[in-house]
Amino acid sequence: MNVIIGYVVVISLIFGAFIIHGGNIEVILKAMPTELMAIFGGAFGAFVVGNQTKVLKAVLKLLPTIIKPSKYTKTRYMELMALLFSTLVKVRKEGLMAIEADIEKPHDSPLFGKFQEIGSDHHVMKFITDYLRIMVSGNLNSFEIENLMDVEIETHHNEAHAPIAAIVRLGDALPAFGIVAAVLGVVNTMGSVGQPPAVLGEMIGSALVGTFLGILLAYGIVAPLGSLLEQKLDESTKELQCIKTVILASLQGYAPQTAVEFGRKVIFSTERPEFEELESYVKSIK
Repeated sequence: MNVIIGYVVVISLIFGAFIIHGGNIEVILKAMPTELMAIFGGAFGAFVVGNQTKVLKAVLKLLPTIIKPSKYTKTRYMELMALLFSTLVKVRKEGLMAIEADIEKPHDSPLFGKFQEIGSDHHVMKFITDYLRIMVSGNLNSFEIENLMDVEIETHHNEAHAPIAAIVRLGDALPAFGIVAAVLGVVNTMGSVGQPPAVLGEMIGSALVGTFLGILLAYGIVAPLGSLLEQKLDESTKELQCIKTVILASLQGYAPQTAVEFGRKVIFSTERPEFEELESYVKSIK
Protein backbone atom coordinates (compact mmCIF):
# COMPACT_ATOMS: atom_id res chain seq x y z
CA MET A 1 0.00 0.00 0.00
CA ASN A 2 2.83 2.40 0.82
CA VAL A 3 4.30 1.84 -2.64
CA ILE A 4 1.05 2.75 -4.37
CA ILE A 5 0.51 5.80 -2.16
CA GLY A 6 4.08 6.96 -2.73
CA TYR A 7 3.86 6.63 -6.51
CA VAL A 8 0.53 8.48 -6.58
CA VAL A 9 2.04 11.32 -4.53
CA VAL A 10 5.12 11.55 -6.77
CA ILE A 11 3.21 11.62 -10.04
CA SER A 12 0.27 13.77 -8.93
CA LEU A 13 2.34 16.47 -7.21
CA ILE A 14 4.98 16.76 -9.93
CA PHE A 15 2.47 17.01 -12.75
CA GLY A 16 0.17 19.09 -10.54
CA ALA A 17 2.94 21.65 -9.96
CA PHE A 18 3.55 21.78 -13.72
CA ILE A 19 -0.12 22.47 -14.40
CA ILE A 20 -0.39 25.08 -11.61
CA HIS A 21 2.51 26.99 -13.14
CA GLY A 22 0.57 27.18 -16.38
CA GLY A 23 2.12 24.21 -18.16
CA ASN A 24 0.25 22.50 -20.95
CA ILE A 25 -0.03 18.84 -19.93
CA GLU A 26 -1.06 17.92 -23.47
CA VAL A 27 2.49 18.60 -24.66
CA ILE A 28 3.84 15.95 -22.27
CA LEU A 29 1.06 13.47 -22.97
CA LYS A 30 1.50 13.85 -26.71
CA ALA A 31 5.24 13.21 -26.58
CA MET A 32 5.14 10.58 -23.86
CA PRO A 33 4.41 7.42 -25.92
CA THR A 34 7.39 7.76 -28.27
CA GLU A 35 9.72 9.03 -25.54
CA LEU A 36 8.78 6.14 -23.27
CA MET A 37 9.29 3.71 -26.14
CA ALA A 38 12.84 4.99 -26.63
CA ILE A 39 13.64 5.07 -22.91
CA PHE A 40 12.09 1.74 -21.94
CA GLY A 41 13.26 0.04 -25.13
CA GLY A 42 16.87 1.02 -24.58
CA ALA A 43 16.76 0.36 -20.84
CA PHE A 44 15.10 -3.06 -21.24
CA GLY A 45 17.57 -4.15 -23.89
CA ALA A 46 20.53 -3.08 -21.77
CA PHE A 47 18.94 -4.77 -18.73
CA VAL A 48 18.69 -8.09 -20.56
CA VAL A 49 22.25 -7.84 -21.87
CA GLY A 50 23.72 -6.87 -18.49
CA ASN A 51 22.19 -9.68 -16.39
CA GLN A 52 22.32 -13.46 -16.42
CA THR A 53 19.13 -15.44 -16.97
CA LYS A 54 18.99 -16.49 -13.32
CA VAL A 55 19.11 -12.84 -12.25
CA LEU A 56 16.34 -11.90 -14.70
CA LYS A 57 14.18 -14.71 -13.31
CA ALA A 58 14.94 -13.57 -9.77
CA VAL A 59 13.82 -10.03 -10.65
CA LEU A 60 10.50 -11.33 -12.00
CA LYS A 61 10.04 -13.37 -8.84
CA LEU A 62 10.94 -10.41 -6.64
CA LEU A 63 8.64 -7.79 -8.18
CA PRO A 64 5.33 -9.17 -6.76
CA THR A 65 6.73 -8.82 -3.23
CA ILE A 66 6.93 -5.05 -3.63
CA ILE A 67 3.32 -4.37 -2.70
CA LYS A 68 3.19 -7.01 0.04
CA PRO A 69 3.70 -5.88 3.65
CA SER A 70 6.73 -7.18 5.51
CA LYS A 71 6.24 -10.66 6.94
CA TYR A 72 8.92 -10.07 9.58
CA THR A 73 6.62 -8.97 12.36
CA LYS A 74 6.84 -9.27 16.14
CA THR A 75 4.37 -12.17 15.98
CA ARG A 76 6.59 -14.06 13.54
CA TYR A 77 9.67 -13.55 15.68
CA MET A 78 7.86 -14.73 18.80
CA GLU A 79 6.82 -17.88 16.96
CA LEU A 80 10.39 -18.39 15.77
CA MET A 81 11.74 -17.96 19.31
CA ALA A 82 9.13 -20.37 20.64
CA LEU A 83 10.04 -22.96 18.01
CA LEU A 84 13.73 -22.73 18.86
CA PHE A 85 13.00 -22.79 22.59
CA SER A 86 10.79 -25.87 22.31
CA THR A 87 13.42 -27.65 20.23
CA LEU A 88 16.25 -26.85 22.61
CA VAL A 89 14.18 -27.89 25.64
CA LYS A 90 13.51 -31.27 24.02
CA VAL A 91 17.22 -31.65 23.28
CA ARG A 92 18.12 -30.74 26.87
CA LYS A 93 15.62 -33.18 28.38
CA GLU A 94 15.83 -36.12 25.96
CA GLY A 95 19.14 -35.67 24.16
CA LEU A 96 20.07 -34.68 20.60
CA MET A 97 18.92 -37.98 19.11
CA ALA A 98 15.37 -37.20 20.26
CA ILE A 99 14.95 -34.59 17.51
CA GLU A 100 16.36 -36.74 14.70
CA ALA A 101 12.90 -37.69 13.39
CA ASP A 102 11.76 -34.06 13.64
CA ILE A 103 14.60 -32.67 11.53
CA GLU A 104 14.41 -35.44 8.94
CA LYS A 105 10.71 -34.83 8.29
CA PRO A 106 9.94 -31.35 9.67
CA HIS A 107 6.54 -31.11 7.93
CA ASP A 108 5.37 -34.25 9.70
CA SER A 109 6.91 -33.30 13.03
CA PRO A 110 4.51 -32.68 15.94
CA LEU A 111 7.20 -30.40 17.41
CA PHE A 112 7.41 -28.09 14.41
CA GLY A 113 3.75 -28.55 13.50
CA LYS A 114 2.71 -26.19 16.30
CA PHE A 115 4.37 -23.29 14.47
CA GLN A 116 2.50 -22.84 11.21
CA GLU A 117 4.03 -19.59 9.92
CA ILE A 118 7.66 -20.61 10.44
CA GLY A 119 6.96 -24.21 9.52
CA SER A 120 5.60 -23.18 6.12
CA ASP A 121 8.73 -21.15 5.31
CA HIS A 122 10.89 -23.68 3.50
CA HIS A 123 14.06 -21.59 3.51
CA VAL A 124 13.98 -20.85 7.25
CA MET A 125 13.11 -24.44 8.18
CA LYS A 126 15.90 -25.72 5.96
CA PHE A 127 18.36 -23.41 7.70
CA ILE A 128 17.23 -24.55 11.15
CA THR A 129 17.07 -28.28 10.43
CA ASP A 130 20.41 -28.36 8.58
CA TYR A 131 22.27 -27.04 11.60
CA LEU A 132 20.31 -29.15 14.04
CA ARG A 133 21.33 -32.13 11.91
CA ILE A 134 24.97 -31.06 12.18
CA MET A 135 24.52 -30.81 15.95
CA VAL A 136 23.11 -34.34 16.02
CA SER A 137 26.04 -35.67 14.00
CA GLY A 138 28.44 -34.13 16.52
CA ASN A 139 31.26 -33.77 14.00
CA LEU A 140 31.74 -29.99 14.25
CA ASN A 141 32.39 -27.70 17.20
CA SER A 142 30.65 -24.37 17.77
CA PHE A 143 33.38 -22.33 16.09
CA GLU A 144 33.24 -24.42 12.91
CA ILE A 145 29.45 -24.24 12.84
CA GLU A 146 29.55 -20.47 13.37
CA ASN A 147 31.93 -20.07 10.43
CA LEU A 148 29.70 -22.26 8.26
CA MET A 149 26.63 -20.23 9.25
CA ASP A 150 28.38 -16.98 8.40
CA VAL A 151 29.32 -18.30 4.97
CA GLU A 152 25.77 -19.49 4.27
CA ILE A 153 24.20 -16.21 5.45
CA GLU A 154 26.64 -14.24 3.29
CA THR A 155 25.84 -16.46 0.30
CA HIS A 156 22.12 -15.95 0.89
CA HIS A 157 22.59 -12.19 1.13
CA ASN A 158 24.73 -11.96 -2.02
CA GLU A 159 22.39 -14.17 -4.04
CA ALA A 160 19.29 -12.24 -2.95
CA HIS A 161 21.06 -8.92 -3.56
CA ALA A 162 21.83 -9.71 -7.22
CA PRO A 163 18.33 -8.87 -8.59
CA ILE A 164 18.17 -5.80 -6.34
CA ALA A 165 21.50 -4.55 -7.68
CA ALA A 166 20.20 -5.11 -11.21
CA ILE A 167 17.17 -2.91 -10.48
CA VAL A 168 19.38 -0.21 -8.93
CA ARG A 169 21.63 -0.22 -12.02
CA LEU A 170 18.54 0.09 -14.19
CA GLY A 171 17.50 3.17 -12.24
CA ASP A 172 20.96 4.68 -12.64
CA ALA A 173 20.78 4.16 -16.42
CA LEU A 174 17.33 5.70 -17.01
CA PRO A 175 18.47 9.38 -16.97
CA ALA A 176 21.05 8.54 -19.66
CA PHE A 177 18.40 6.89 -21.83
CA GLY A 178 16.23 9.96 -21.25
CA ILE A 179 19.05 12.06 -22.65
CA VAL A 180 19.31 9.69 -25.63
CA ALA A 181 15.60 10.21 -26.33
CA ALA A 182 16.03 13.98 -25.96
CA VAL A 183 19.00 14.03 -28.35
CA LEU A 184 16.96 12.15 -30.94
CA GLY A 185 14.26 14.79 -30.55
CA VAL A 186 16.79 17.57 -31.03
CA VAL A 187 18.15 15.85 -34.14
CA ASN A 188 14.62 15.64 -35.47
CA THR A 189 14.11 19.34 -34.71
CA MET A 190 17.31 20.35 -36.48
CA GLY A 191 16.11 18.51 -39.55
CA SER A 192 13.00 20.72 -39.55
CA VAL A 193 14.79 24.03 -39.00
CA GLY A 194 12.80 25.71 -41.78
CA GLN A 195 9.50 25.23 -39.97
CA PRO A 196 7.70 28.10 -38.20
CA PRO A 197 8.85 28.95 -34.64
CA ALA A 198 5.65 27.54 -33.16
CA VAL A 199 6.30 24.16 -34.75
CA LEU A 200 9.97 24.16 -33.74
CA GLY A 201 9.06 25.12 -30.18
CA GLU A 202 6.68 22.18 -29.92
CA MET A 203 9.33 19.82 -31.28
CA ILE A 204 11.97 21.07 -28.82
CA GLY A 205 9.46 20.74 -25.98
CA SER A 206 8.75 17.16 -27.00
CA ALA A 207 12.48 16.43 -27.05
CA LEU A 208 12.91 17.75 -23.51
CA VAL A 209 10.12 15.47 -22.32
CA GLY A 210 12.56 12.57 -22.83
CA THR A 211 15.04 14.01 -20.34
CA PHE A 212 12.24 14.77 -17.90
CA LEU A 213 10.81 11.25 -18.07
CA GLY A 214 14.20 9.59 -17.75
CA ILE A 215 15.00 11.49 -14.55
CA LEU A 216 11.48 11.05 -13.14
CA LEU A 217 11.47 7.31 -13.75
CA ALA A 218 14.94 6.93 -12.26
CA TYR A 219 14.57 8.90 -9.04
CA GLY A 220 10.81 8.83 -8.58
CA ILE A 221 10.01 5.23 -9.52
CA VAL A 222 12.95 2.81 -9.79
CA ALA A 223 15.43 4.13 -7.19
CA PRO A 224 12.88 4.03 -4.32
CA LEU A 225 12.01 0.50 -5.42
CA GLY A 226 15.61 -0.61 -5.08
CA SER A 227 15.82 0.99 -1.63
CA LEU A 228 12.65 -0.80 -0.48
CA LEU A 229 13.89 -4.18 -1.70
CA GLU A 230 17.23 -3.70 0.06
CA GLN A 231 15.38 -3.08 3.33
CA LYS A 232 13.35 -6.26 2.83
CA LEU A 233 16.55 -8.19 2.19
CA ASP A 234 18.10 -6.87 5.40
CA GLU A 235 15.05 -8.15 7.29
CA SER A 236 15.40 -11.66 5.87
CA THR A 237 19.11 -11.70 6.72
CA LYS A 238 18.39 -10.54 10.26
CA GLU A 239 16.09 -13.51 10.83
CA LEU A 240 18.86 -15.93 9.89
CA GLN A 241 21.28 -14.10 12.19
CA CYS A 242 18.76 -14.48 15.00
CA ILE A 243 18.53 -18.24 14.44
CA LYS A 244 22.33 -18.46 14.29
CA THR A 245 22.70 -16.66 17.63
CA VAL A 246 20.26 -18.97 19.41
CA ILE A 247 21.80 -22.19 18.07
CA LEU A 248 25.35 -21.09 18.85
CA ALA A 249 24.38 -20.04 22.38
CA SER A 250 22.91 -23.50 22.91
CA LEU A 251 26.05 -25.16 21.56
CA GLN A 252 28.11 -23.17 24.04
CA GLY A 253 26.12 -24.65 26.91
CA TYR A 254 23.57 -21.96 27.71
CA ALA A 255 20.10 -22.97 28.85
CA PRO A 256 17.29 -22.72 26.25
CA GLN A 257 15.76 -19.66 27.90
CA THR A 258 19.12 -17.87 27.90
CA ALA A 259 19.90 -18.90 24.33
CA VAL A 260 16.55 -17.52 23.17
CA GLU A 261 17.26 -14.29 25.06
CA PHE A 262 20.52 -13.96 23.10
CA GLY A 263 18.52 -14.31 19.88
CA ARG A 264 15.91 -11.80 21.02
CA LYS A 265 18.61 -9.17 21.41
CA VAL A 266 19.59 -9.57 17.75
CA ILE A 267 16.13 -8.62 16.43
CA PHE A 268 15.50 -5.09 15.17
CA SER A 269 13.97 -2.96 17.94
CA THR A 270 10.79 -2.35 15.91
CA GLU A 271 9.97 -6.09 15.88
CA ARG A 272 11.72 -7.22 19.07
CA PRO A 273 9.28 -8.58 21.69
CA GLU A 274 9.80 -7.67 25.32
CA PHE A 275 11.23 -10.35 27.61
CA GLU A 276 7.98 -10.79 29.54
CA GLU A 277 5.96 -10.79 26.32
CA LEU A 278 8.08 -13.54 24.79
CA GLU A 279 8.09 -15.56 28.02
CA SER A 280 4.29 -15.49 28.21
CA TYR A 281 4.00 -16.53 24.57
CA VAL A 282 6.41 -19.46 25.02
CA LYS A 283 4.50 -20.66 28.08
CA SER A 284 1.22 -20.48 26.15
CA ILE A 285 2.71 -22.67 23.42
CA LYS A 286 3.86 -25.28 25.92
